[in-house]
Amino acid sequence: MANKAVIAGASGFIGTELLQLLLQSQQYSEVLTLVRHELPVKHKKLVQLVVNFDKLEQHQAAINGHAIFCCLGSTRSKTPDLSVYRKIDHDYPLQLAQIGRQNKIPQFHLVSAIGADSKSGNFYTKLKGQTENDIQQVGISSLHIYQPSLLTGDRKEFRLAEKIAAVAMKVIDPILFGDLKKYRSIPAATVARAMYHQSLNTEEGVFIHPSNHIKQLA
Repeated sequence: MANKAVIAGASGFIGTELLQLLLQSQQYSEVLTLVRHELPVKHKKLVQLVVNFDKLEQHQAAINGHAIFCCLGSTRSKTPDLSVYRKIDHDYPLQLAQIGRQNKIPQFHLVSAIGADSKSGNFYTKLKGQTENDIQQVGISSLHIYQPSLLTGDRKEFRLAEKIAAVAMKVIDPILFGDLKKYRSIPAATVARAMYHQSLNTEEGVFIHPSNHIKQLA
């Protein structure tokens, strides 16, 4: 099997890990990254397409292959304008899924978040839930939605709040049992491995993977 993968968000925490897995994989012969600026990565399989995500439809012809991996996302500190935040977390992933459907790409893999709920009173979890719901309506043959809890690992950028939370979770994680296990922190690399492994699965349908299930898939 020699497939083509498409990644949006390859410069992010999970996307960086996933990109390396795909480049090293014998199952993928080409990896197309949709980026705002070229990444400092060179590989014979890698094709970098610099795009304006507000004009994603202009690149529809190039977006094809076996699977789209959507790792797009932002934070309130980086994107305080909520309308821009919504575009990054909802509009761009939805449009990417629609392009995938039109181009008959069989798989779409979406990074969401634990607690995603379109009826939530929290802006972040509500938006994630709306994104999940809207992408499910697109009609992708095989849709995988990953809902990780707090991500751990070595980020390129320093985030004080996440560093503090990661330290706290080292104490809290061991006491989270049963239904609460899905709230245990999870390494970004683990999420990336689960996404890669599930892309080799040809089963059709909608699959929602909470954080504790992601660990099993990896």
